[in-house]
Amino acid sequence: MPALSDTMTTGRLVKWTKRIGDPIKKGDSIADVETDKAVMDIEAFHDGYLAGPLAAEGSELSVGATIGYIADSPDATATSSAGTAPSPAVPPTQGVAIPAHLAGLPPPGPTVPSAARPVAAARVRASPYARRLAQQMGVDVKQMIAQPDGVHAEAILNAARPTTRPAPIAGPPYRLERASSVRETLARNMTASLATPTFHMTARLTLAPLLAVSKDTGMSLTLLLARACALTVKAHGLFNAMYTPEGFAIRERVDVAIAVDTLQGLVAPVIRDAAGRPLAELAVDWLRMHEKALGGRLNPQDYQGATFYLSNLGMYSVVHSFDAVLPLGAAAILCVAAADGERTSFTLGCDHRVVAGADAARFLKTFAEYLADPGPLIEMPQRAAAST
Repeated sequence: MPALSDTMTTGRLVKWTKRIGDPIKKGDSIADVETDKAVMDIEAFHDGYLAGPLAAEGSELSVGATIGYIADSPDATATSSAGTAPSPAVPPTQGVAIPAHLAGLPPPGPTVPSAARPVAAARVRASPYARRLAQQMGVDVKQMIAQPDGVHAEAILNAARPTTRPAPIAGPPYRLERASSVRETLARNMTASLATPTFHMTARLTLAPLLAVSKDTGMSLTLLLARACALTVKAHGLFNAMYTPEGFAIRERVDVAIAVDTLQGLVAPVIRDAAGRPLAELAVDWLRMHEKALGGRLNPQDYQGATFYLSNLGMYSVVHSFDAVLPLGAAAILCVAAADGERTSFTLGCDHRVVAGADAARFLKTFAEYLADPGPLIEMPQRAAAST
């Protein structure tokens, strides 16, 4: 099981796209795996023939666990046909005979790699972000179980979660249904985000001029809102910052994540350099990202590293105001409700460690100016940066 993102520690094997005995070339897609954000392909790392036993479809496996084998000849796969009937309810190796050509090799299964072990304090490896997160959440990195490539943010979030389980649900009988990887990751990230001190500020603004531009140009209203957010962030640089114990990390480019509702859960593909690129380019990117999000095919580079978030529920006429949990790594998120008469509620959620109430008020004032005069949203930005 490869690590398909920086935060991935396990993956759910959705299905095998090749069968035992099939010839494969290096780079061929052999299986689909559900990560913390999307369903992705696993590619063969060697030419040969797929051999079993194969990990069961639907099973959750640790990064580094064996999920199958590649044999040098088709003859070597003949004794491994027992692995061709995976079942999510049965552990991958249960009742499966290990072929003679695999004797002595570790069987596939959701086991922690032997390289994962407690390490001495002087030898602990962790990414800078993981160390900052551990410091913020009160986790001792020295006590972590390190994977071969070190301690990552996902392990920090898992360590910070309460170990007590909620009390049994009272009332009628119920059944437990496993959440998708996307929803499980969302729950973990939102729990971690609650450690961020936040405040919310709401402005009632008119959308009529922006709606007219959207209708005249055929541009998505959500994309135009993201563009307005990006130009406003550019004018108020603190909103492009992230708090760290060492100081503010002020990014040099505005990358706006836009929340998308999918059948698997909420994801937020990122529009890169949303303040500096032509709107037509952003429109092409947004269409592609939106289709990938709905299809569950986002890559890690598609949803990581946002500096600002936008959540638009304006299509639901009953929603007149709402706020959202601020994702880690951003200073603010803007929530857009449905129009109520001539006005729409825009709620700005802010990291109070980075910005204060007056900063948020100035941000909303500039944002309101872009809504009232959307011309600069279509052109390359010319507006001078405001004081932060």
